[in-house]
Amino acid sequence: MTRHKALEAPKTIPISRKLQAIHALAMSDPSQRPEPPDDAQQDTRNDPNTQPAGETVEEPNLETRLAETQAKLEQQRDAWLRAVADADNARKRAAADMATVQKFAVESFVQELLPVIDSLEAALGAEVVDPKTLRGGVELTLKQLRTAFDKSNVAEIAPAAGERFDPNRHQAMAVVESDAEPNTVVEVMQKGYTLNERVVRPALVTVAKPRPANDA
Repeated sequence: MTRHKALEAPKTIPISRKLQAIHALAMSDPSQRPEPPDDAQQDTRNDPNTQPAGETVEEPNLETRLAETQAKLEQQRDAWLRAVADADNARKRAAADMATVQKFAVESFVQELLPVIDSLEAALGAEVVDPKTLRGGVELTLKQLRTAFDKSNVAEIAPAAGERFDPNRHQAMAVVESDAEPNTVVEVMQKGYTLNERVVRPALVTVAKPRPANDA
């Protein structure tokens, strides 16, 4: 009959050896310890909610924001008020300049007319004047007046006989039978004048019309 060997019981590790192994692992070099995965570190760095150690971010409170907004509004209001004041001052200066121009617009023209008045008064003040001398003085005065007109851009409207009637520059006082071409000027009754090419007074003229045909 075969004899069976008795089963041997498993060997057990003393508790003292387990404690020594745990203590040795705790005291070992940290560089030899296993590191967490890189993905975990990257997620921690990219996390917007993660703040660096020792650093805090303070957001302005409602009162601070309100004060800043009110300050900006005051700056804009002041700028608007200054712009309105500048515009009003410019308008007043322009109105004053316009009034001055209108008031003294004919100053230069008056200065040109003064010699004409002086000549007329001198002619009237002469005691004895012969007709020839009087005519010469009148012609000189008329020349002075025309010179003043020329300097002020005042021009005559004096159409020649046979010139086409222009209703914008001429005023027909009568229509007369004439051998001239119909609707042409026959005679100038009174000269007209323009100021800077604008009609001040139209020329008074007579206008030609055809003669009636003789009965056969």
